[in-house]
Order: sequence, then structure tokens, then C-alpha cells
Amino acid sequence: MNFWQQLQMAADMGPTLPWVLLIFILAAVILFALKPSERTRIRAALLLFAVSAVGFMVAATLLSLGVSPTRSAYKWVRWSSLILQWFAFVNLAGVIVFEVFLDALRLKPPRILRDLLLALTYIVAAIAVLSHDTDLTGIVATSAVLTAVIGLSFQDTLGNMMGGMALQLERAFGVGDWIKVDGQEGIVKEVRWRHTAIETRNWDTIVIPNSALMKSQVTVLGRRAGQPRQHRQWVYFNIDFRYSPTKVIETVETALRAEPIDSVATQPPPNCVLMDFKESYCSYAVRYWLTDLAVDDPTNSVVRTRIYFALNRANIPLSIPAHSLFLTEQDELRAARKHDEEVETRAGQLKQVELFQSLTNDERRALASRLRIAPFVRGEAMTRQGAEAHWLYLITRGDAEVRVSVDGRLSETIASLHAGDFFGEMGMMTGAPRSATVIALGDVECYRVDKDAFHDILRGRPQIAEDISEVLARRTAELDAARENLNEEAKRARMRDHQGDLLRRIRNFFAL
Repeated sequence: MNFWQQLQMAADMGPTLPWVLLIFILAAVILFALKPSERTRIRAALLLFAVSAVGFMVAATLLSLGVSPTRSAYKWVRWSSLILQWFAFVNLAGVIVFEVFLDALRLKPPRILRDLLLALTYIVAAIAVLSHDTDLTGIVATSAVLTAVIGLSFQDTLGNMMGGMALQLERAFGVGDWIKVDGQEGIVKEVRWRHTAIETRNWDTIVIPNSALMKSQVTVLGRRAGQPRQHRQWVYFNIDFRYSPTKVIETVETALRAEPIDSVATQPPPNCVLMDFKESYCSYAVRYWLTDLAVDDPTNSVVRTRIYFALNRANIPLSIPAHSLFLTEQDELRAARKHDEEVETRAGQLKQVELFQSLTNDERRALASRLRIAPFVRGEAMTRQGAEAHWLYLITRGDAEVRVSVDGRLSETIASLHAGDFFGEMGMMTGAPRSATVIALGDVECYRVDKDAFHDILRGRPQIAEDISEVLARRTAELDAARENLNEEAKRARMRDHQGDLLRRIRNFFAL
């Protein structure tokens, strides 16, 4: 008997040995290329197969040296090689079954179930190899005693393993879910045989034994059957009794719904509720649904900022505790002087606006005394296309961008606004709906000029309407010329047409 025949006998394959070798290596190469995520397991299978091949060659060498096949040295070398060979086959078969066939059927069994099936297959393969030439009765009896001893010694470990299996099979939660356990919140990073690892927002990793997890109350955050994952957040604030709850709720809800906020769900929309009556104030809460549970505090901060600016624009201050008292020594003369200085500053800013240059100094001061401060936060809609708003904004600090949407399509930016610019003049002077949406690019401070404040000035001197209509007509004609590439003569003609129409609309709107 030559060495090749002795090798076939040791491998227990006969003439099929080269075909088995070829098929195994070819399958491993194909899977290595198609399944990069399983390359570690494929490498392990190749290594086991290579070691088993070396073992078979050692066994064949022993036979060629005259060692009897019944000798224990030969048997242990051969058994070890056969077991390693079958472990290699099981490893590669596991990749084919779980990563090719089941993946094609869109089935994804839990990792622990896969590991358990492979472990059972390893045990069956080892028993099958050993039982081929050996009576296992004594081994089985001994192993039963060992199993009992091991089971008693490793109760906690086995409990953790069974807990891990139960968690995976029941799919109570999985990797990527946000859970709350014993007051700790975090995202599940992995579920292992013995433990579950949870990563908190503080970049800490909590390792919880599976047996302890099975005994605890676990809250899966933001998960409802058939619904997207989103978790409700609460933001509290307090307002003095003097302000109507209806107005407070409307102001806050309008600000939060006007322009989308990152990580805040649009459905259900954010809402504001009156929670309680305290000693000197009403307690309110904003409820919104968080879509990215990793950014709870940053999103709460953005929502609070929106609330603050919206209340500021509506002249609704946050409440001060009843026992707080602020004293300022200020005589009437000083207060009047401070007021006059503020009015002069505002009047000077109005003078820089082309729309108000035809006003006298007294008229500008009268209008300045009635300006309202209107602050906006980054990302907030200062006005929205199609809205009816009978006032204009004069930007005193910050930047904004003008967006226009056509036929309901996504809006595109067409212009930028900076300190000294104004917008909304057509709405204030003619009642026309807003022609564009204006979004704050950062913290923006504005003066708001209302129709009612300007109406008193127009009523005192109606001819101002002609000057304003000329300014509006010129701005409109310049836009037309830029869009339609008009020459100077056509532009002047367009301006005359616009001025007559605008003057009529202004007089009708203000009942002059």
C-alpha cells in the first residue's frame, strides 16, 4: 500500500479525497469573495482543514512506518484530524446556510441561535467520529456526571447564556434599540451569550448580565407597533397669570410648527399644554416627538430657544417668582431721556430705509415709538410664502435668506438679507400675501412696523402714499427688468404702470 492509499484510508474518503479537497477550497474562495463579513469564519474553516490535512499526513506516515491501525497513537491522531475536518466542514456549511440560502430568503435568525446550532453540530460531528471505532457507553456515563458537576458550578453563567438566548429568540429588543434599565438609558450595541452591552449618551458602556436583564423591567424607548421610532420629550416653562393661556399656547405652537426642527417629528406635531396653576404663574409644557434619541438634550435646547424667541416677539415674558423683587432708582426725567434716545436711534434707522425717506423727522419719530422688537432664532421662518401679514420687518442684526417654491416644489434660495434690509412692504402697504419665505440664518433682530402704526401717519398726510407707491413701483420694475432683461424705456413704462396700480391698492387698503 503506497502513501496516497494510506492517506485516503486515514481520511476515511477513498478515491473521493481529491474531489472533496477541490470542492472545499473552491467553495471557500467563492464565499471569501462574496461575503466579506464572514471572512474570519472562512479563514477559520481553511485553517482547521489545513491542520486536519497535516494530521492525516502524520497518520499516513505512521502507517508507512509499520504502526498498526489499532495502536492508540494512530487512533488519536486520526480522530483528531477527522474532528477538525468536520469542524471545518460545519464552519463552511454554516456560512452557506445562514449567509447564502437564508439571506436569499430574507430570513435573519438571531446570532445566538446560529451559534447554538453550530455548537450542537460540532458536538454531533465529534460524537459521530468517536463512535465510529469506539464504544462510547463509558464516556457517556462519565460525561453525565461531569455535566451535573459543571451545571452546579456554573449556574450563573448558564443563566446568563439562557437569558441571552431568550432575549434573541423572543426579540424583545435588539441591537440599535434604545432601552431604559434601572434608570439608565442607552442604545443596545450587542447581545452576547453572557451579557448585553448598552452605550449611553455620555459615551459610557454598561455591561448587564443577561440573567439580571431578564429579571429587570426594561423600557424600549420610542417603539410602537407599526410606527416609526420616536420618543416623546417634555420641555417646561412658566408664564405669569396676566397672560392668556390661549395666547401663550397659540404663540408657542405656531413658532414650533412654522419651520421643521432637526430630529423633531412633524407627525404628531409639537403641542403646548397648560400643566398647572402655581402661586404666581401658570406652568406650561411643550410636548414633541424626538426622532433621533441620541440628541435629546441638544434638541431640547433648540426647542427652548424657539419658545424663548417666540414669547419675546409676542411681548410675553417668562415668569419671575413672586418673592423676587427688583428695585431701580430712576427718576422720571432720566426715564424720559432714555426713551427719547431709543426713539431717536430707531428713527435714524428708519431714515436709512428707502421706503420711509419721504417722512418728516416728526413722522419718523412717531413711527419709531411704535416699533415692536421681533427677534428670531436660527432656522426659524420669519415669514412664509402665501401668508397674510400686514407688517414689515426691518433687520437690525443678523442674516436671513429668501426662499421661493413654485407649484409646491422644494423651495430654492433666491436672495440674502442683512442688517439694514427690509421685507414685507407689500403686505403692510397693500395687504398682498407674502411672495417668499424668509428663514433666519442665525440669531436675527428686527423692528416690526405694523399697518396700524403706519395708518396714523398716512391719515395725517395722505400724499405720502404717492411717494411710497413710487418706491414700491421702482423696486418691482427693477425685479421685472432683471427677470425679463428689459431696457430702460420698457423699465420706466413698467414702473409707471406699477405705480398707478400700487397707489390705488394702497388707498383702498388704508381707506384713504
